[in-house]
Amino acid sequence: MLAVRDLKLRYRQTALGVTWVVLGPLLSAGIFTFVFSRVAKLQSEGIPYFLFAFSGTIAFGVFNNLVTRVSSSLTGNVPLVSKVYFHRLVLPLATALSTLVDFGVGAALLAIVMVQDRSAPGLALLTLPLWLLLIVTIGLAAGLVAGAATVRYRDVGVVAQLLVQMLLYVSPVAYSASAVPRSAKLFFELNPLVGALGGFRWALFGTRPLQAGPVAYSAVVGVVSMPLSLYLFRRIERVFADVI
Repeated sequence: MLAVRDLKLRYRQTALGVTWVVLGPLLSAGIFTFVFSRVAKLQSEGIPYFLFAFSGTIAFGVFNNLVTRVSSSLTGNVPLVSKVYFHRLVLPLATALSTLVDFGVGAALLAIVMVQDRSAPGLALLTLPLWLLLIVTIGLAAGLVAGAATVRYRDVGVVAQLLVQMLLYVSPVAYSASAVPRSAKLFFELNPLVGALGGFRWALFGTRPLQAGPVAYSAVVGVVSMPLSLYLFRRIERVFADVI
């Protein structure tokens, strides 16, 4: 019910409503295609550049929406948190569920575009839920920590949004990881989304073989960050009602 309420509030009193779920990634992919393909002349691993950019955009959008929306899920429900006792973890989880609904709409459009471009996925498509789960895990973990900290320090929410926007440009969303200079590879692969986004795109298009290092690093970050973020959230949860 909270997830449905979140969806209704998000698109209520908007002229285009849920169309924004599709329009946003489409416009971003179009701009990325012009800048990185037409201007910068970057390669897209043999995939039509619009498909390449659109798939990266909707995958990164899951992480972006989880961090930004989950981080504000508590401060956006002050009356509930301060007056009613319940497991506060319900609020970020409801926000995460509504974010996955947005992803489902974007994924359906991606499937339509792939059919039109005659881009048939292979058996690797069966691993797509695993890559999505990895992205969700990393994003939800970051959102939980940011959300718990935002209750006491509102600046954290602003910083989280800024960092996510910066992370967009150091993640293989609109460009391939192979386009990164070798001298910057080590710094680039410190980003845990590199392996997750690469795996997501590989599952869709069967691009070049996955690099074990970034994939393993992403998996380790996901496995470690989720229980750690839950532990920190539950520790700070005790004082939410007092400081919110």
